[in-house]
Amino acid sequence: MAHIGGTWKIPILVSLRDGALRYGDLKNAIPHISDKMLYTQLRELEDKNMVIRHTFFEKPPRVEYQLTQKAEKALLIIDQLTEYGIFLMEEIGIDTTSETEQ
Repeated sequence: MAHIGGTWKIPILVSLRDGALRYGDLKNAIPHISDKMLYTQLRELEDKNMVIRHTFFEKPPRVEYQLTQKAEKALLIIDQLTEYGIFLMEEIGIDTTSETEQ
């Protein structure tokens, strides 16, 4: 949990599931995260070898973030936690269908 725990690490990893994203795209994919928090969490994920930061030396400069194999393995666990959370919610009568599924 030290690698994926906290409020923002799992949403960041899930957002990167389908491929590399630029900082702005990542920020747009995660509602309510501040710039400072996103920057901090990305650095922590880099330090834990969960995310790779690619810098492209072009005009204007471009940076993309991508999952490592270590992070891709964590997605399997995140999916299981999600499935279990949905099970628990349904067990107590909470509607788990999102607006996009209706």
